[in-house]
Amino acid sequence: MSLTLQEISDRIEIQELLVDYTHALDSRDFKALAACFVPDAFIDYTALGGIKGNLEEICAYLSRVMPMFHSFQHLIASTRIWLEKDRARARTLCHNPMVHKTEDGSLHTMFYGLWYNDRLVRTAEGWRIQERIEEFCYDHNVPESFKAYT
Repeated sequence: MSLTLQEISDRIEIQELLVDYTHALDSRDFKALAACFVPDAFIDYTALGGIKGNLEEICAYLSRVMPMFHSFQHLIASTRIWLEKDRARARTLCHNPMVHKTEDGSLHTMFYGLWYNDRLVRTAEGWRIQERIEEFCYDHNVPESFKAYT
């Protein structure tokens, strides 16, 4: 498959956007996180016990639940991108170890595996996520109390 320079550029820009999302999320920088999306984006985190909604609802939800975790890393890889002119779809693997402090003060590490299924759009500011739907793949060592942390 031969790619044009525009297609190469688009793919790199989309991959950078996906990395920007993970860094914003892991640093709890909701302003930077919001910049990864179009203002009217739809986001669905229900596959792993979260909520679905618009960008404002999702940022409010994340600011409420993320303090429950001592630390976490959203590790992404194997992104598959389908370009469609000024629109794109992407499917990205995410491995997400999360650590929370238990009632006795010890640290408990759990793991989530998921896919991000995205619809993206080219804007004047560059590529942005228009729709993100998480797809469950696996979890490990997750306490029942975290199965639905809404």
